[in-house]
Amino acid sequence: MSLTILIITLAFMIVIQSAIPFLLKRTIVFGVSIPETHTNEQALSSYKRRYARIVFSIGFTLLIAYLIWALVNPLSEDQLVLTGLAIQMGTLLLSMVLYLYFHAKTTQLKRAEEWGSTTKQIRIADLQSHAKDEMLPSSMYALPMIITIGLIAYTASQYRFLPDMIPTHWGPSGQPDAFSPKTPFSAVALLFILLITQGMMMGVNHAIKKSGIKLNAQKKKSSQIQQLAFRKYTSWFMLLTSVLVTILMSFFQLTTIHEGFQNPSLMLALPLGFLFVILIATGVYAFKVGQGGSRIPVAIAEEEFIGSTDYDDDEHWKFGVFYVNKQDPSIFIEKRFGVGWGLNYGNPLGYLLLFAPVVLILLIAFFL
Repeated sequence: MSLTILIITLAFMIVIQSAIPFLLKRTIVFGVSIPETHTNEQALSSYKRRYARIVFSIGFTLLIAYLIWALVNPLSEDQLVLTGLAIQMGTLLLSMVLYLYFHAKTTQLKRAEEWGSTTKQIRIADLQSHAKDEMLPSSMYALPMIITIGLIAYTASQYRFLPDMIPTHWGPSGQPDAFSPKTPFSAVALLFILLITQGMMMGVNHAIKKSGIKLNAQKKKSSQIQQLAFRKYTSWFMLLTSVLVTILMSFFQLTTIHEGFQNPSLMLALPLGFLFVILIATGVYAFKVGQGGSRIPVAIAEEEFIGSTDYDDDEHWKFGVFYVNKQDPSIFIEKRFGVGWGLNYGNPLGYLLLFAPVVLILLIAFFL
């Protein structure tokens, strides 16, 4: 089962990594902003194709070699998992190195050709579209948290019936493979981790809702529609993730309280179902929506701004990946390479929102 899960996740990751350059806005290429008038440059298309071919071919070569190696040799689960994770990390490292290479090539080309140097730069920050925002309210994210709090109270009421050893980790088969002695803390530690994760997702949703909406100077109306749709789909995707994680971890908690829930078939099917739903949702989010809603078709007449282009904020993007802008109040900003949102490292509130929950989770895991 471990092999199946690893093969599926690795294949999915290779496909996503290969497709990333084609899921972004046409005006962003390898983390570099490109004027609308130069988005069809042959060199840029060549960079994207070369990146995709290299990642895809090397990634699937490694995947096939790993599959053959695993089927031919009698291996332990630890060997399978460690090797599979090593291949995943190697593929991510390869894509990162290639990204940096083509980021440098694109930056060099833009400077050599002086793209945008003779056109007027326009920054359009939409202050009215928030009224049309269809992102989910924070109260929706509070519902899974209420379930978790209720389960904490139920676990406390059933404490005397809990086993002497509390499961703290579950393997690919859905069976517990790590335990901690029974204490009031260990009995609800999993639920505290779940509650922190749910709170973080609610905070991220709220922060994205408050973040600025930047429109394309050449396609103001259509980019507004795409931006609002992107935010809406992001909000629903995060809520789906929160609900699925709540179902999975709540089930594991109930198997600790009630032995009757420890059905091997169910404990195997639920994590697999979780994995497949998450992968399908991620695929739909990436390929149907795209970065900033760029893959959402919009047919609308646009007012042309002759001799103008979007404001070039490359100076705030370190390597085209890390956004640092102390003047921007937004905590989160659209990624420039990848689909989703990244942190504004110039806003200290972002560190608190993301890293404080991670530290709390690590502390809970340490004291188990």
